[in-house]
Amino acid sequence: MKKHLTILASVVCLATSTMIAQTNFNFPVQTSIDNGVIEGNFDTQTGIQTYFGVPFAKPPVGQLRWKAPQPIDNWTGVKETKKFGPRPVQSIVFGDMASRSNGLSEDCLYLNVWTPAKRNTKDLPVLVYFYGGGNVAGDGSEPRYDGGTMAKKGIVVVTCNYRLNIFGNFAHPELSAESPYKGSGNYGYLDQVAALQWVKRNIAKFGGNPNQVTIAGESAGSIAVSYQMGSPLSKGLFHGAIGESGAGINPTMAPVTLVEAEKQGADFAKNAGVPSLKQLRAMSTHELYEIYSESKRFGFPVVLDGHFLPKTLPQIFEAKQQAQVPLLLGWNSAEIPGMAFMMGQPYTTEKFIERVKKEYPNDADKVLALYPHATEKEVELSATQLASDRFISYSTWKWFDLHRNNSSQPVYRYLYSKVRPPLVDQSLASGLAGGTVKKEGAPKAPEPVGAPHACEIEYCMGNLHLIKDYAWTADDYKVSDTMCNFFANFIKAGNPNGDKLPDWPAAKAGDKQPPVMIIDVNSRAEKSTIEPRYDFLDASYMKK
Repeated sequence: MKKHLTILASVVCLATSTMIAQTNFNFPVQTSIDNGVIEGNFDTQTGIQTYFGVPFAKPPVGQLRWKAPQPIDNWTGVKETKKFGPRPVQSIVFGDMASRSNGLSEDCLYLNVWTPAKRNTKDLPVLVYFYGGGNVAGDGSEPRYDGGTMAKKGIVVVTCNYRLNIFGNFAHPELSAESPYKGSGNYGYLDQVAALQWVKRNIAKFGGNPNQVTIAGESAGSIAVSYQMGSPLSKGLFHGAIGESGAGINPTMAPVTLVEAEKQGADFAKNAGVPSLKQLRAMSTHELYEIYSESKRFGFPVVLDGHFLPKTLPQIFEAKQQAQVPLLLGWNSAEIPGMAFMMGQPYTTEKFIERVKKEYPNDADKVLALYPHATEKEVELSATQLASDRFISYSTWKWFDLHRNNSSQPVYRYLYSKVRPPLVDQSLASGLAGGTVKKEGAPKAPEPVGAPHACEIEYCMGNLHLIKDYAWTADDYKVSDTMCNFFANFIKAGNPNGDKLPDWPAAKAGDKQPPVMIIDVNSRAEKSTIEPRYDFLDASYMKK
């Protein structure tokens, strides 16, 4: 009898756990946008409405491949928008980035909305977040970009897809010839503009204020924010900007001339044996993906196309022609490992001096004075800082410096410094832009000396609970709460301060020691002591 009762209890427990696992708190909700009626879900547990996979432009396929996004046709009936749309075509560049999208397709121009709006809600602040991934990977469905936590703070959140790699940035003489503005490339950025135009027209239907939109992004997404600030096509479409690690300024994804971009595109097509635009457009997605993959290219450059981007960002900002909006930006304390500068050499004073002399033959003494190197630990830290500066930190600093000196709008700078906890699965390693990769017998990586590239995204968006890869601690949740509230305050008011957070002063024009918010377990604002580092790099990079 006891045995039978045990079996019965097990069956009941199994049935109960199955019912819990299948609990669904949603019921359908509809709203009417400018193209027709869409149906999403309302979650009774969170109080958030979600609309996933909302089309914002015609599918860029067939004759629309490599064209600016076109207005979508209206539809009749109700379009279901409860699942993420397909992500842009891409290979696995940075490891598993944990997409929740419905596969990959050139038909990828979809956006997602999270809103806390009730039936009479209006004029909520809006966040539009652009994903990172080097313009070769990523999509708006990744859990780290999920808008649920921000929505609970009274913000309407939008993520949008944009075309990538050869599908998003390819330039070619024939493409320029057929274009009304006689330029080509930058299609992914034009997709972002189309998404912002959709927000302007429709976000009030989700309780959002079209005149209180903040754009944000990390890495390539941050670079996108910097370019959108400089583009005449985006004027009036947003009212605040957040940049996390990256700006489109030499040496980080700076633009090339249209002539150079067209030459790169024409050479690529010729080498692939498909020199004409007609042949290229006739190719299947798979064929084009294959020839791009075989080329070993890392995407195609941003273009001075005279349309989306008429001049370089320094030229635009120095002329005060950028979007005059509040800006919050920063970078991480160890964006890239020091070995990226040391080129495999050990962290010794002698080898560091050798590398500096090779990279800066005319200015080695200046560099060595700016980056301490007396001990192995100093070398490791300085190599990490120098590698990070050359990779993405300097360009972000230059964006900061340009806006604070050429705008009356407030500018806030941070340094994200929380060291990430270990991975749950020790057979994996963290990818550079997010996700994880298999170690496959590689030697143990050195202990981190700071916060690596892309690690802050799930913190600032309040999404640690959705990322299962890391063994999060109470300190991690504390940092996430701080950073998420800083961002939410900025989105609401153009100022990150409030909610009993540490005071974060804005930077002033001409300040030689501008304040920087150190975001860590004990966040605090400090006067910067590293501006001479960036002044030197500025003189070096702006000559090129």
